[in-house]
Order: sequence, then structure tokens, then C-alpha cells
Amino acid sequence: MFSKKNLLAVLLCIVMTALLAGCGGGEQKTPAPADNEKKVGAIKHLNESEEDFGKSLGDNHKATFYDSMNAMQMALDAGQIDAISTYKNVADYLVARNDKFEIVPDSTSKFSDYFCFAVRGSDIELHRELDVALDAMTQDGTLEKLTKEYITDLKKDQDPPAVEIQHIDGADTLKIAVTGDLPPMDLVLADGQIAGFNTAMLAEMAKRLNKNVEIIQVESAARASALTSDKADVIFWAIQPADNTRPQTIDTPEGVVLTKPYFKDDVVEVGLKK
Repeated sequence: MFSKKNLLAVLLCIVMTALLAGCGGGEQKTPAPADNEKKVGAIKHLNESEEDFGKSLGDNHKATFYDSMNAMQMALDAGQIDAISTYKNVADYLVARNDKFEIVPDSTSKFSDYFCFAVRGSDIELHRELDVALDAMTQDGTLEKLTKEYITDLKKDQDPPAVEIQHIDGADTLKIAVTGDLPPMDLVLADGQIAGFNTAMLAEMAKRLNKNVEIIQVESAARASALTSDKADVIFWAIQPADNTRPQTIDTPEGVVLTKPYFKDDVVEVGLKK
């Protein structure tokens, strides 16, 4: 028969087992997986949140917006972010000039963007003239020529050539805002000269429109206000997704219209070499 003494011993074993389990004894639980969140910096979009942009990069991406490329590079150097999200032509330019950087392996683009010029919605005639000039530059091969000279055929150790801007006595002047934050597209050289593909594009278009060009350098965050306050007539760096996975107006200031696209590029990531 099972005696009271044996019963008490069994109960005591049960109690001790429970106590040991509660104090960390017994089988250990598998620890939660480490956080694999990737912190990625990007130039601020006007109509897209950090959260939405992070989701477009991937489930484990957390995006932080910056007002300038210099600020992003400093954050990357300091370990505040793991990578910079930017365009392939910009990534190539940065990596060629900083031996600490590399294009992140397998950072295959999940999307592409078009580039357009932006003008005030009230400038209907200017908008039409720019579109007509873009069409003509596409048809006669000028757009392809400038793309090669300033982007695709640009040597790794070479800055794009400074842009020659004509002056026509008595002609109207287009005020163009640049930031210098998307080299070699939107670029200010070390000596302060305005260069880059976008500037070359507008210089060529101004010739065709028989207008002068005045270049105004602004901070990235001030692009929209420069246009809407009449400080500038045209701004670069108005981007439009090449598909329907994101809002088509992510970089369109309120009250403006975009020209036809003149360039397309993929989004990749730049990180520190491992």
C-alpha cells in the first residue's frame, strides 16, 4: 500500500520541482531572436512618412529622413544608421570618392523613381514650354548625350564638367533652385561652381526657350518654399515612382505641377565596408 510517508515524499518532490522551475531551474526557454532591424537614412520626401518609406524598403527596415546628404554620411560614419538609401548613380559617385563606403551587397532595388522638374501650377505656359523642350531633346538625341556625359560615362575619379550657362541680353530669366545633395545629378563643386546633370539639362532647355538662367542654392528642406514663394521658378529633384507601389506625389510640393520625366534610376543602399 502507498503510505502517508510515501505520499508526503511525492508531494515534496512536486513542490521542489515547481520551485526550481520558477527560479530558473529545469528546462530553459529559448531566448527571443536578436533584433535585426536595419536603420536606413534617406533624403526627406515631401509627402511620404518615414514609416511608409521604411516599409517600401523591407519589413526589417526603419527609415530616418535627413535634410542633406552630408548629414546622412556623417550619421553613417558615426554608426547612427546602417546604410544610406539613394539612387544608383549617386551611390556610384559616393563610393568612388570614399574608400570606406560600398554599395551594400544584395541591396537589390525594390523600386525605381523618375525625375522631373517642378514649376508652380499657375505657370501653365512655362510648364508647357519645358515639356516641349524635353520632347525635342529626346527626339534629337540631346537627352541621351547629356545622360552619358554627366552620369553613365562619367569616370569614377572625375567630377562632371561645370555647366556653361549662356546669357542673352534682354531675355527673361529662369531662377533655378539646386541643393547639391544628389551628385552627380544635383551637384555643387568644391569651388562653389554649380554642376551636374540637372543643371546641364536646364541650361540646354534655356537655350531652346531663349531664356537666361539664374542658379540659386537652397537647403533640401527649403525646396518647396523656394518655389511657392517665387524665390525660384523651377526646382530639381521632383521624383515620381515608376510604378504604383508608392504615392505618385511623394516629392511633389503642394500647388505645383511636374514636367514629363527625363531620367529614371533604381534605389540602392550605401553602407560602410565590412
